[in-house]
Parts: sequence; structure tokens; C-alpha cells
Amino acid sequence: MESATSSVDAVTADFKNQSLSAEGNGAGKTGGLRLEDLNWDNSFVKILPGDPRSDPLPRQLGVFYFAFEAFQVYHACYTKVSPSAEVENPQLVAWSESVARLLDLELEEFERPDFPLYFSGASLMAGSVPYAQNYGGHQFGSWAGQLGDGRAITLGEVLNSKSERWELQLKGAGKTPYSRFADGLAVLRSSVREFLCSEAMHHLGIPTTRALSLVTTGKFVTRDMFYDGNPKDEPGAIVCRVAPSFLRFGSYQLHASRGKEDLEIVRALADYAIKHNFPHIENMTQSESLSFTTGEDEDSVVDLTANKYAAWAVEISERSASLFARWQGVGFTHGVLNTDNMSILGLTIDYGPFGFLDAFDPSFTPNTTDLPGRRYCFANQPDVGLWNIAQFGAALSAAGLINEKEANYAMERYGTKFMDEYQAIMTRKLGIPKYNKQLIGKLLNNMAVDKVDYTNFFRTLSNLKADPNLPEDELLVPLKSVLLDIGKERKEAWTTWVQSYIQELAASGISDEERKVQMNSVNPKYILRNYLCQTAIDAAEVGDYSEVRRLLKLVERPYDEQPGMEKYARLPPAWAYRPGVCMLSCSS
Repeated sequence: MESATSSVDAVTADFKNQSLSAEGNGAGKTGGLRLEDLNWDNSFVKILPGDPRSDPLPRQLGVFYFAFEAFQVYHACYTKVSPSAEVENPQLVAWSESVARLLDLELEEFERPDFPLYFSGASLMAGSVPYAQNYGGHQFGSWAGQLGDGRAITLGEVLNSKSERWELQLKGAGKTPYSRFADGLAVLRSSVREFLCSEAMHHLGIPTTRALSLVTTGKFVTRDMFYDGNPKDEPGAIVCRVAPSFLRFGSYQLHASRGKEDLEIVRALADYAIKHNFPHIENMTQSESLSFTTGEDEDSVVDLTANKYAAWAVEISERSASLFARWQGVGFTHGVLNTDNMSILGLTIDYGPFGFLDAFDPSFTPNTTDLPGRRYCFANQPDVGLWNIAQFGAALSAAGLINEKEANYAMERYGTKFMDEYQAIMTRKLGIPKYNKQLIGKLLNNMAVDKVDYTNFFRTLSNLKADPNLPEDELLVPLKSVLLDIGKERKEAWTTWVQSYIQELAASGISDEERKVQMNSVNPKYILRNYLCQTAIDAAEVGDYSEVRRLLKLVERPYDEQPGMEKYARLPPAWAYRPGVCMLSCSS
């Protein structure tokens, strides 16, 4: 535990238009499937215990109807419930061809007049068994009890031709037993953001849930975006999210917190996940010798082949660490890192008030509700990840799946994996031969002092020449577009850093041209800046979806120059700093 915390603390300190095919019948012209031919499996509802009721109403318990306990669904992993969002002439706003290919779906299916009906939930596809998942979680560090899918309804699981399992989920599809007093709906504003960022993160190479489609409902939804007593009507929308599984840390925490017979549900959920999402763990043998020493005495040995749940917990820990390291590398801040927003698959999940860094600020948080303590700010993300892993481990321990030693080892592996991944990422971003803590630490400090744009700086850095003989007054010329408004003292600080950097580059023996190609393959030119999202949202809210589609095409190739699209790499304009653009609440 101590080694994991200290290693993560070390890094925390350093931070402080689309074309479609022609119409066809049966199988599509490219061999893809029609909606009617999707291979539904629905293992989740077949295997795991469910709610005996199948309605979206809150569970009433006598006179305590409005009490917290009134909303509890006990001894169940899900409730079968159908989408209920009202729709009126729903429209397809945007779609992801790459996600369609994951499902073996023929692209011409997007042209079907009934496609928006299916993916707004107004019509159900044959074979679909919709449900809402039951889970709990810690929110801002405090146990919140039961939460669950309050506005997300899973249609079911589809098996593709490679036997890969993909869960399809409609977000904003109406009330579930987990909605409490909310309406279960989503607005176009938040749905555009989730659709685009899901795809943007994937194409950046960051594990994430995906988005197949974005559909407007044709109805308005009332939202008080800033919780200031000034609600307004906004267009409603629904995103179809896709992932191998939407199980979260909170899926296990809820049942562990209830004790007694629900502890067996924790084991059932773990067995389900291992079988369907971690089959290599199920097939481990003693001959693989996955034993590790965590101390000096004999009792300090952790044998992962002796307990599949321990091996599973360690892999979840390492996947989470790898995810957080990639977030830090690309400058992504999630904004709401509650344990119910932590995927057991190590995926970025639940896009709410997220934000990519513009000016480098370790304390940046895109979430207005996080401003007082900045618990989930950019620099704190690695520490929060470790804290969340501890809560997940505690749930497994409560169910008797792992012991304290195994839980501590999972946390230790988080710290080690995070540091290994983070150091490798930053080394590649700078194009240097090996990790240099002092060089990178000084760079991040300089960037924070001068509020340097995170994305543009690293992209521009590849223009430097590894020539130690360059005159001092020429060293900063390649960086003049990103080092703005710095005085003499700061120029001296940057010159000193560049001199040290060039010495590192010169020692690598790699040509400037080769290094530039390598650096540009890991430093994106284009990210989904909040102001770009807002521009697309503003147009979409008046019925123009062209900018949403254009942005989708842009973020599908973030590392390419894309001539003619350079304006999308510009710094945010002044209007981008008004409330509601770069700072967002969770009202969506």
C-alpha cells in the first residue's frame, strides 16, 4: 500500500460528412448484417439474479416512500425495463461506421427510416431483452448506497462473427427503478459530448466505451444546467453506447455492502465477468507460476494461480492504472471519478463534465460541483484511481473472494503499473531515449507557470532540431507559436530547459525527421476541445448536424495533419471561457 501510494504521489506532485452504401435486402452489399439479423445472446439476464418486478416505478416501502430506503432493489443485479422516452419524429444526428463494423452491421442500415425508432427505444429489435443495471458507489469520497442505471437501458448483448460480445445501451431512454426523482432522459447538449468523446478517445488510443449512434427524440427536456433556479427546455437525445460490458466497481460494492445472501451475488458477478471478459484467468494453471513476494516473511507470498479472484483483481487494477496514465499523457480530465464510474475493463466510461486541458493547469477540473475541493482535478486523478481500487478490493474482501494481502498487492500493482506506463508515455511524447524525471518535471512546471497549451506544445515540440550548436537566441524560435507573452525571465527559463532537452535528443542518435514522425504519432494535433463541442452543439440545437459529423471525422484521425482543418487546432477563443463551455455541471 505504501509503495503504491508513494509512487502515485510522485507523479501527482509533478502535475499540482459520412457516406453510406446503396439499399439492399437481407445481408448488406458489403456482407454486413441487417438489424433483424443481429445475434443477441443476453447472458447477463440469463445467468445473474434479477428483480422480480419489471417496471420503472420506485420501490415503495409503506410510509417511508420518500426515504432513501424506498428506492432500493434488493438481491438483484438488474431490473428488466423497456425504454420509455417519448419520441416524435426522431432523427439520426450522427453514427460511427467503425462501431457498426464491430457489430458486423451493414452500413446501409443507418439509412433505414426505422433506424431512429430502434435507437431511440421507440421500437425494440427482435431478440433484445432490455434491462437497467443495479449498482452503488462512492461519490466524492462518500458511500452513496444504491445508484444504478437511472437513465441508461441496456438493449442486450450482441455476438459478432468473431464471437466478441458487445453490449448495446441507450442513454436517455427513460425512467428505471434507479431514476429516483429524475426523468431518465438526456439532452442533446450532453449527448453530443458523449457521442463525440467516446469516439475521440478510441481514436486517440485510449480504452473507452464506444458510441454507435446519436438520435434526437423530437421532444424537449427541462434542465437547470447550473442548478441556479433557471431551468430551460432543451432538445432531447439518446446515445447508443457500446462496450463489452458496463460492469463497474460499484456493481460489486453494492452487494458487498448489503452482506448476508448478497455476498454470493458478488461472487456470481465476479464469476460472470471472468468467464465472459477475462477468460484467460479462468484458464490459468499452477504451471504459470504467478507468485509474487510482498514482504520478507513466508506469508508475504501472493500466488495468483491459487486464487482466480486475486488474479482478476490485479488485472483490473493494472488496466485501471494504464488507463489513468493514458489520460494524463493526453491531458484528459474525467471530472466525476466516483467508483460507479469505474469500469472493471479499464475503459473510460460515463462522459459527463469531462474536459481536455487547454492551458496546462494541474488543478484543472471541468466539473463545477468539484470546484470547492477539486477532488477530481487533473493532477489528482492517479491518486483517486488508487483510492477507488482500494474500495473495489474492500468489496471483494467483504465477499471473501480475496484476502487483505491480495487486496494490498492489487494496490501495489496499480502504483507500479501507473508509473511504468506514465514514464513510457512521457518519454515517447518528448522523443527522448529514456525517462528523465528532472527534465520532465521542469517542463511541466514551466508549462504551468506560463499556462502553455498542453496539446499544441507537445505537437510543436517535434519541430526542434537536435543541434547543440544552435545559437541561444534561436533555440525558442520553433516554439514561438506556443510560448506566448513570456517575458525575459521566463524566456531564460525556457532556454535553459530547451538546452537540456536538446542534449538528451542529441544523445539518442535518431534523426530529426524520424523523431518528428515518432513524436507526432503520440502527440495529437486535434483533441475534442470543449469549445469545439459547444460550436457543434449550438448548431445541432437549431437542426444543423453538419458540425457534429465534421467533428466526428476530425477526431477519427487525431494524429494526422488533415490539411484544411487547421482551425480546429487553434486555442480557445475568448467566448469559450464563459460559464457552460469550459466548466460544466452534471445536469444533462
